[in-house]
Parts: sequence; structure tokens; C-alpha cells
Amino acid sequence: MLILADGLRLSMNWLDILILILYFAVVLGVALAAKTSVKSSLDFFLSGRSLPAWVTGLAFVSANLGAIEILGMAANGAQYGAYTLHWYLIGAIPAMVFLGLVMMPFYYNSKVRSVPEFLLKRFSSSSHLLSASLFAIASVLIAGVNLFAFAIILRALLGWPLALSILVAGVFVLAYIIIGGLTSAIYNEVLQFFVIVAALVPLTVLGLVRVGGLGGLIDKVTASQGAQFLSAWSGTGFGQENPLGTNWLTITLGLGFAISFGYWTTNFAEVQRSMSAKNLSAARRTPLIAAFPKMFIPLVVVLPGLIALVIAPSIGGPGSAYEYNEAIPLLMSRLLPNGVLGLAVTGLMAAFMAGVAANVSSFNTVFTNDIWQAYIKPRMPDAHYLSVGRIATAGGVVVGMGTAFIAASFSNIMNYLQTLFAFFNVPLFAAFILALFWKRMTAQAGFWGLLLGTVAPVCFYVSYQSGMVAMNSAQAANMTAAIIAFAVTVAVAVPVSLATRPKTDAELEGLVYSRTLARAEGETEPGDDAWYRRPALLGWGAMVLAVLCYLPFSF
Repeated sequence: MLILADGLRLSMNWLDILILILYFAVVLGVALAAKTSVKSSLDFFLSGRSLPAWVTGLAFVSANLGAIEILGMAANGAQYGAYTLHWYLIGAIPAMVFLGLVMMPFYYNSKVRSVPEFLLKRFSSSSHLLSASLFAIASVLIAGVNLFAFAIILRALLGWPLALSILVAGVFVLAYIIIGGLTSAIYNEVLQFFVIVAALVPLTVLGLVRVGGLGGLIDKVTASQGAQFLSAWSGTGFGQENPLGTNWLTITLGLGFAISFGYWTTNFAEVQRSMSAKNLSAARRTPLIAAFPKMFIPLVVVLPGLIALVIAPSIGGPGSAYEYNEAIPLLMSRLLPNGVLGLAVTGLMAAFMAGVAANVSSFNTVFTNDIWQAYIKPRMPDAHYLSVGRIATAGGVVVGMGTAFIAASFSNIMNYLQTLFAFFNVPLFAAFILALFWKRMTAQAGFWGLLLGTVAPVCFYVSYQSGMVAMNSAQAANMTAAIIAFAVTVAVAVPVSLATRPKTDAELEGLVYSRTLARAEGETEPGDDAWYRRPALLGWGAMVLAVLCYLPFSF
């Protein structure tokens, strides 16, 4: 089990601690304020569908900008260099745009409370129960990764052992989600977004000063790793070598399509934020608004990973005192003065809580609505489901504490996280996309495609870990597993669909893609038709900007 190097203990004074205490007080204050609005299960799980687009948009990106993102992508920056940009520019922006422009009308207009509930309406109870169970497992596994990431920070602060750090972290997040439900989580995520950015900017600036500015960083990284390390596409041709250990086709299909679209369009921890918006216009704009800050996050996450590589050249290597996961704590211990250190620690605390809250709040929604209400205790009073949701929240955090120890076995937690996405999100996306655009897709095909599409990448990954299949890196294995998951789901679903009876057109009304439904505007408010709020403009603007961000790292 990995523990933080003792040399990374952070020396916080009274000012740092005061900043941290004030932040925690504000978080709990927001939760208590949100509690007054929680009067029904819809309020607890989807904030009563009442939030404006700018709030849900920032919560959307903040839910993703958890401790995993900060520690994991900084670890990727130190291990893979500029190739990490693929997770943002091709691995996020296109899928976020697709969610906003194409898929949100179906999610929102169907009034579903979760992704599995959509599959219940489109397929059958068997597909629904399978997808809900898989999603619940994935949620607590990902929450566990966040808890482990937070344990790294607590050890840096206090030298606490892993188990105690995870326990303390879980109890605090549990308190503010149970008190205020999703509304508390979302408004705290908006606050956390600004705190995280405010914490990471000085860390990046001081890091650049330490290594001689951007020019000094480029020179030092090039001297130690080669020029290819700072080019996102260099060496990705077939038969060529690069730090990522894969080629352009695997990056495009495995990461840019399968993992990316699987995560951003079916991961309810993200979709739930859009579905909490006050109307369809705001729901569609939620991921589109989030796309703009998302593409600039590498400046304060990936760049510090490169800086850590310069400051500690042996990081992540055999016999090194530091794992890749420790890139951010390493910079904090070496660079930040008191006061700023407190802000940085607060930012990491915020990132941790955003990540755990996003996954636990989505877990309690799916467990309560798609498992408990659907199959265990149907037709109970709404107050019963509200209570079950709070109990499920506690259960999700407790199980997440256990799964945190799995994450502790990985030197780069982003490698582990991408493995989970390939297992759980990609098959769900493949089944979903077929169901959405092919009305001939049947319930039997949905079940068997999803089941075998999940089993196939697990079998492949076990073969890779046992040495039966050779891959150049863990991320190359993840991208290949994602392609296998998508291909097997489609390969199973298509022939099964052709051999079984589909639902009638009447049964599929509103559940299969049509131009009319895609263009439905739903209820609107004054100002929704303003040119700067048009989803198409926001979406294509984000795509063009993503391409422009690639250019400096493509030659």
C-alpha cells in the first residue's frame, strides 16, 4: 500500500489553519442553508430542477475537477507529458458538446432521474437493473479513488495513517450531502471551483518561477525527456514509440470516442448536474458552458506535473522517494509560503469533496430510484424515499472508504480511474447510443450487449495484468479495453436485435432520436433566446477553441 513520502510533510501555521477552518464553516453553512429547500425526493436528488445554467455549468466542471483530476492529471503530466492534453481536448470537449446538443433533450424531456431509468423506458427491467447495479458499483469505486486522493493530502498535513485519513474525509462529506442533498453539493461545487482555481494558480506561477519560466521549463523537460515529451501527437504513428505507449488510432477511438463519450454522456455524476437545471435550455447549456473552463484546466493541473518532473527528476521511477500521485504535494511542500499554502490545501480539500460528493450523490439517486423504489419497496410515500436516499448516502460513503484501499495500490490513480471508465461507462454508452439512434434495438439486445460488453474489457484487462497480453503502458491497455468494450457491445446487440422483436413505434415515442424531439425547446424563460445562449453557438465555439488549443502541441 502506497503512503506519502515523509519528506512531503507540510508546515502549516495558524493562518493556513484559519483559512481551512473558514472554508469548512462556509461549506457546512451552505449545506444548512440548502436544507430548507429539501422537502421532497426530487429536491434531494435533482434540486427540484430549479438551478440556472451558470450554476449547473460550473458544478458540472467542478464535479469532474475533483482530487482525482488534480492529483491524477498532474501525475499524468509528470509521466506522459503533453500527451495528457488528449484527456481534455479530444477526451472531453467533443463528448461534452454532444451531450449538450444531442442527448440532453432526451434525458430532460423524458423526466428521468437517472441514466438507468432511461434504459428502463427504452428497454426492460432486466437492462434497467443491470445498468443500475453496474453504475452503483462504479460510483462507489470512483468515490473510493477520491477518498484515497484526499488521504494523500491529510498525510502531508498531519502524518495520519491512510485508514484514519479516509475515515475523517468520509465523515465530513457525508455530513454536508445528507444535510443539503444535491443542492448543497452543487452550490458547494460552484464555490469549490473558484477555490480550486485560486489555489492552483499560485502553485503553477511559483513553480514556473522556480524552473526559470515557461522557456526554462521547456528547455529542462526537453533536455531530460526529449522534445517529443512536449508534443501531443509526436510518435503516435504505427510502429513509433511515445511515452503513452499507443498510436493515434487508439487515442482517437479508445480515448476520444469510447472512453470520452462513455464517461461524459452516461456518467450520472455529470449528467445529474445538467438534469438539475431549471429548464431544457439551461440543461443543454450546462455541459457547453463547462466545456470552456475545462479546456484551460491543464494550465493549472498538467503544467504542475511537468514542473514536478523538473524539480524531482526521479519522480515515479524505480527507487524514487516520490510516486507520480505526489506531484502536487511535492510542489506544495517545496514552493508555497504560509498563507498561500493554506489556500492550496483548502483547494485540494475542495477538490476532494467535489469528487466524492458528485459520485455519492449520483449513487444515492440510482440506488434509491432504480433499485430500492423499482424492485424492493415500490409505491411508498415520498418521505420514505427521501429517508432511503439519506441512508444510501451513508452507505455509499462507507463502501467508498473500503474501495479507497484498492486505489492505494496504483502509483498513478488516473490509470486506475480510466480502467473503471472502460469497464463501466463504455458498454453503457454503446448500448445507449444504439438504442437512441436505432429503433430496431430490442430489450434483449440491450441486456446481453451491456452484460457481455462489460465482461469483455474485464477479461482483457485481467489478461494484460497477468502478462498474457503485452501492452506498452497501462493507458494503452485502458484505451484498447475501451475499444473492445464498445465493439463487443455492438457485435452482440446487433444480431440479437435482428433475431428478437422490437417495441412498437408508439412504445418508443420520445425515446428514439428524431429531428422534432432534438429541436424541442421545452419551457423557456426571457433571455433564453439570446444569441450568446444558443446551444449550437456555444457547442461549435468550444470545438473550434479546442482545435486551436491543440495547435501549439501538435508539431
